Amino acid sequence: MPVLRWIRRNLIVIAGLLTLAYMILPNIVVMVFSFNKPNGRFNYAWQRFSLDAWKDPCGVADLCGSLSLSLQIAFWATLGATALGTAVAFALVRYRFRARGAISSLIFLPMAMPEVVMAASLLTLFLNMGAQLGFWTVLIAHLMFCLSFVVTAVKARVMSMDPRLEEAARDLYAGPVQTFVRVTLPIAAPGIAAGALLAFALSFDDFIITNFNAGSTVTFPMFVWGSAQRGTPVQINVIGTAMFIIAVTMVLVGQLIASRRKSNARN
Repeated sequence: MPVLRWIRRNLIVIAGLLTLAYMILPNIVVMVFSFNKPNGRFNYAWQRFSLDAWKDPCGVADLCGSLSLSLQIAFWATLGATALGTAVAFALVRYRFRARGAISSLIFLPMAMPEVVMAASLLTLFLNMGAQLGFWTVLIAHLMFCLSFVVTAVKARVMSMDPRLEEAARDLYAGPVQTFVRVTLPIAAPGIAAGALLAFALSFDDFIITNFNAGSTVTFPMFVWGSAQRGTPVQINVIGTAMFIIAVTMVLVGQLIASRRKSNARN
C-alpha cells in the first residue's frame, strides 16, 4: 500500500517528530496555562483566558526576587565554569603530564554521581569548614558541577580542531596570543558557547544541590517547589514561558548565524 511504503521511507523522520512533540508538550502546557485565570489557588484546570499574570509577573511575593537570585547565581557560575572549564579542556587535550588520565576521569565524576550524593557531600564539606550556608555556598556548588559539563563540551571541540591551522598562523609570523585570539578561539567558540549555555541551564534549573546548601536563600526552583505546597501561581507559568521563548530564540538566532556563515564561505 502507498501509505505503508511512505511510512517506511519516513519512519525515522516520523519517530524524530513524535519524540520532539513529546519533549515540547510540557512546555506547551505551561505556555497555555500562563494565560489561565483559575478560580482557586491551584492552576491545574483551565478556567478562562486572561492576561493578568502577564501584566504583573511579579504579582506574587518573592517570585521576582528568587528569579533574580537564580539568574545571578547562574550567570556567575556559568562565567566561572566556562573560564576554568575551557582552560582545563585545552590542558587535557594539548599537554602531556602526570595524572592526566586520572584528572580526565575525575572530571566526569560529578556527571556520573547522583545529585543527592553530591549535595550531601558538599553540605558536609561546608559544615566542617564552618561556612555559612547561603549565596556563596550555592554558587560554589553550582560552579563545581557545571565545570564538568563545560570541560566535556569544550574538550570535544578542541579534539576535533586541525592543528595545521595554528601552525599556518605561526608560519605567517603570528605570535602565540595573536594565534590564540585570531585562530584558536574562533574555532573553539562553538564548543565554549555550548558548554556555557549548558552550564547556565543546569545552574538555573538545579534544585537538589541548591536545596541542601542554600540555607535560608530561596532560588526560583525552590520557590516553585514551595509554592506547589500551597498553590501554583499563574506567574510561575509566565516565567517558564518567557524562559522557554528566550531559549528557543537564542537557538534559532545561532542557527541563522551559522547558516549565513556557511553560505558566505561557499560564495
